[in-house]
Amino acid sequence: MKQFEETLYDAVNQQFRIDKLYFENKTEHQHLMIFHNAQLGRVMTLDGVVQTTEADEFIYHEMMTHVPVLAHGNAKRVLIIGGGDGGILREACRHNIDHVTQVEIDEAVVDMAKEYLPNHSAGAFDDPRLNLVIDDGMAFVKSCQESFDVIIVDSTDPIGPGEVLFTEDFYAQAKRCLAPEGVMVTQNGVPFFQPDELKNTHERLRQHFTDAGFYCAPIPTYYGGFMSLGWATDNCDLRQVSVDELQGRLGQVGMTCRYYNPEIHVASFALPQYMRQIIGTGR
Repeated sequence: MKQFEETLYDAVNQQFRIDKLYFENKTEHQHLMIFHNAQLGRVMTLDGVVQTTEADEFIYHEMMTHVPVLAHGNAKRVLIIGGGDGGILREACRHNIDHVTQVEIDEAVVDMAKEYLPNHSAGAFDDPRLNLVIDDGMAFVKSCQESFDVIIVDSTDPIGPGEVLFTEDFYAQAKRCLAPEGVMVTQNGVPFFQPDELKNTHERLRQHFTDAGFYCAPIPTYYGGFMSLGWATDNCDLRQVSVDELQGRLGQVGMTCRYYNPEIHVASFALPQYMRQIIGTGR
């Protein structure tokens, strides 16, 4: 039986049994594979690294989307950088937003996700509020003249096409596109295995935002499980929204989630001690 072996780390890796191969090809930007695994459902990989699986995608996509949108409380315009599988877009479109722009560098990812991972987007690519832009995320924020209440950076790891999305220059340009009371969140890897990524992101975000930090979510199919999500805003009140207030906002949207709830939202900002030590806030 054919196996997929992840290549993110040199010393450790994980394997997935390929029960059925749907797609494998080198796109203009990266090597894309989509296959079926009996335990995890359909799996997408880019350049040898697992990006998303049908079984646990809801955790990542709900936490990347609902935490910033509900913390903001009145988000009308959302910008998604990356996220070509459509999961973030699906969750964003569940909110009472007026507009969402999604910028994805690799059109093949969008096309193949529509065909082989349709449950991820669940029709969101057809939402009339969407402006889908096929472009490099850095190039987009440099030239963008619009502003957004929430920016969600759903990138690959800082290798290949995703590397530029972890730079101080990108964060500075993204902030220029952020409304004054807005918030940006970013995919920031598994801190147990990627401590330098956590430290570097914290130092770079601090240069541009009053409140820069992280919240966490457990994603079983990312090796190491416990993932850090970057948080950046100039409105320090957004991190302090109470459970009761979040519950009210969730009720107004009328949405039921599989992972996210207001208690998880608040608790996700409590970092384990090793993460606090990495970013210099631990004793």
